[in-house]
Amino acid sequence: MTRAGTPGRRRKERVAMESTLAQEIAELWRELLDCTEVGVEDDFFTLGGNSLTGIKIIDQVSQTYGVQLSVRDFYLAQTPARVAELIEQGRAAA
Repeated sequence: MTRAGTPGRRRKERVAMESTLAQEIAELWRELLDCTEVGVEDDFFTLGGNSLTGIKIIDQVSQTYGVQLSVRDFYLAQTPARVAELIEQGRAAA
């Protein structure tokens, strides 16, 4: 049994937060890519993403989460889950 503030509990809370963030990113992609459904492990390019949509997503991430992703990092990330990780890294560095 873990107590509040112990590493096990903090890890679970972090994973839950990242999961929620990845779901938010997936929803953003769904809206901008005009898809019926986007999962957290779906590939941006397979879903029909292109450079213009990528720039729109990067801009929205910056406005919503206060983290500026580079175009290169965004294109290498390719999934909402990985973009969520980049956002978390950006928040931690700030």
